[in-house]
Amino acid sequence: MLVVDDATVVRLYYRQILEREGYRVEEAINGIEGLEKALQTPFDLCIVDVNMPMMDGYTFLHALRREPITHAMPALMTTSEACAEDHRTALKAGANAYLVKPVSRDQLALYVAALLGRSVA
Repeated sequence: MLVVDDATVVRLYYRQILEREGYRVEEAINGIEGLEKALQTPFDLCIVDVNMPMMDGYTFLHALRREPITHAMPALMTTSEACAEDHRTALKAGANAYLVKPVSRDQLALYVAALLGRSVA
């Protein structure tokens, strides 16, 4: 699983939750690094922030969807942007789901399991 977020605290928070759920987690600090990692390593899922330096989450998702190796990878967008237009923009960019920060432990675990087609305990 790939977590793409420029905030160290957010990446660590997601890592702790996901590793407790049994997932292997890789991190990237922006969309460019995330795209490079995604093209080198197949991931089951990508969790991506919207607002990041160098390449934002929308641009990252557009690029991810253009590449044959990553076009079908599920993507969960997490952001502090809460309006309906932001949600539509995320889905148009290629997000499979959208969560507004702060994201709870249970919320993250539930969405990740659902996107991966796994049952939730």
